Amino acid sequence: MARTSFTLVILAIAGSMALLLGIVGLYGVVAYSVSQRTREIGIRSALGAQQRELTGIFVRDAMRLTGAGVTCGVLVALALTRLMSSLLFGIKPTDLATYAVVSIILLSTAAVSSYLPARRAALVNPVDTLRAE
Repeated sequence: MARTSFTLVILAIAGSMALLLGIVGLYGVVAYSVSQRTREIGIRSALGAQQRELTGIFVRDAMRLTGAGVTCGVLVALALTRLMSSLLFGIKPTDLATYAVVSIILLSTAAVSSYLPARRAALVNPVDTLRAE
């Protein structure tokens, strides 16, 4: 029992680190995407786009990518249930609540980590942006 418990602790640590790396990676990708699209942001802002609209563009893009990733992850997890079933105690390998909670956590962290660089980009002065390009 101690060996299985140790394995589960190690898997929990690895899963937590994967989640943290995913959050940092998503933030980095969205921040890079925002920096590459500064001219577009400046033009949209100069033409009258509101801060909310500009923020929504980047959040929607990030949520679309995250949704695809969560879907692929759930499908792979369902495919690997036979391998993981020996490590689970008191829970079924296809527990719907577990999949739902993990998916919600991933999608909510993606929303927060994509909102921050998008909000920062929407606050940029369009004149400065267009002048720099």
